[in-house]
Amino acid sequence: MKTDFAASQLEALGKPTRLDIFRTLIRAGSEGLPVGSLQERLDIAPSTLSHHLKTLLISGLITQERQATTLICRANYQSMQELIDFLMSECCVEGSRTTEPDCTTKRC
Repeated sequence: MKTDFAASQLEALGKPTRLDIFRTLIRAGSEGLPVGSLQERLDIAPSTLSHHLKTLLISGLITQERQATTLICRANYQSMQELIDFLMSECCVEGSRTTEPDCTTKRC
């Protein structure tokens, strides 16, 4: 993953509303949520939700699928994992420990 792309994804998550949307879609699992349900759960005006969903879609963090008249939004778990892997890829590489660090428990 390139630094510019990672930065754009982090920027997309840098607004509390977008982070709430993304976390809600993560909790929804692979089924995702219809836009209307997402709007009701988060109590967001439709036009505001649409704006934030577009940003998350452009960044690759979510996907959308039309099912008849319903638009289903899903977290893009592969993209999320790639961002996490990018952030963790050099964890503790310049540390002074000689044994492999356990970055999952923050014991670097």
